[in-house]
Amino acid sequence: MEANEAQELQEHAEHGAHESAMRPVAFTMSVLAVLVAITTVLGHRTHTDAVLYQNKATDQWNLYQAHKIRSNDTQLAADLLGVVSVGDKNGAAKIARSYADHEAKWADETKEDKDKAEALEKRVEQAEARAGRFDLGEALLEIGLVITSVTLLTRSRIYWYFGIIASIAGVASAVSAFFLN
Repeated sequence: MEANEAQELQEHAEHGAHESAMRPVAFTMSVLAVLVAITTVLGHRTHTDAVLYQNKATDQWNLYQAHKIRSNDTQLAADLLGVVSVGDKNGAAKIARSYADHEAKWADETKEDKDKAEALEKRVEQAEARAGRFDLGEALLEIGLVITSVTLLTRSRIYWYFGIIASIAGVASAVSAFFLN
């Protein structure tokens, strides 16, 4: 065996040792990539939920406003009947009673509409808060993945540990989104 061949075998053995030492880092990076993907999907779905709840809340507020406008119009018509002299007093009284019935009905409906709209707005806020936690978790997981990848370039395990710390914070943020009320 020549000296060159011996040196080449030694370098090959050292390179193999470095590769096996970096396997846990590569595995960690694979796991982190999967966690980033999951957190990203959960965040996007939660943002979509927030938009859908906001649309429902807007529709509910529009219904509230429509009932409120009808109620105001009916009140104005009833007030007008009260000050204008009408030839048929019985007909005017009947219309006034009908308006009063509508007023009572719309008062209940507007209260229900307002309560529903406020409940939907609360759901929007909850979804946005959850989405924010998922976004933070995604960012921290991506930071952890990048820091961990620096380990492969520098062969210094300190970056792996820092990457794991950032990733744990990211997972904690994403998991905490499930516990928000």
